[in-house]
Amino acid sequence: MTDTLIWISGATEGIGWGLARTVPFDDARVINLSRRQHPQLETVRFDLGKPETWDAVEKSFARELADFNGARAIFIHNAFFRASPRFIGEGEPVDYREEIIGNAMAPQVLGDMFLRHVRPQYESGLVLLSSAAARSPFEGHAAYCAAKAGVEMWVRVVRRELKRRGRNTWVVAIRPGFVDTPTTRAEALVSGDSYPVAPQIARQLESREGVMTPEEAGAGIWAMLPPKEDTSVLLQGEMVVVRQSAG
Repeated sequence: MTDTLIWISGATEGIGWGLARTVPFDDARVINLSRRQHPQLETVRFDLGKPETWDAVEKSFARELADFNGARAIFIHNAFFRASPRFIGEGEPVDYREEIIGNAMAPQVLGDMFLRHVRPQYESGLVLLSSAAARSPFEGHAAYCAAKAGVEMWVRVVRRELKRRGRNTWVVAIRPGFVDTPTTRAEALVSGDSYPVAPQIARQLESREGVMTPEEAGAGIWAMLPPKEDTSVLLQGEMVVVRQSAG
């Protein structure tokens, strides 16, 4: 029986990969949650855009936590539904619906699943990855921006509810800053007509100013956990920020 049990969604690449590679607990058992099998980690397969697959995640929480008597159990929801930036009404309707399901609905449902199965005899924590998109209106990413803003509000409310019930589980959202990931590089190549901030992302990737590797981002996130202050949203660096007078 391990002393530390950790679930990381989307640990096959990007920030999730960085988180898995920088876990600070020597005896941790790390479980990847994703569509793809992780090359090193045990994996529970599910698809963010297909709610009928989410039961596999809850079954993992229930099975592993039923008799858990270690020191801590942590779930970091890092995965997101990747969609090509496009203005509203200009993409495929099916893709748009899946993006909303995967990025707005899934974090709340999966977070609820985890919180239903943790117990007070050990430390438990829930981390939902957010983004500067929660506060900056990135044209071409309306659904993503709205989803991240919703994630942060969900965290704020849930923290209050857990405190009112006297539960000692910590819950936090984290904006990881500018991280060099496959998604970031793909978005840097998108036409500025569909994603006006893309050229700025490309310039920042080239200059490397304020850009973190996935391992640097992962280590930085772990260093912030558990939250040392009574705050709902933790910030690590800055992502591209859109400044405009309208909106």
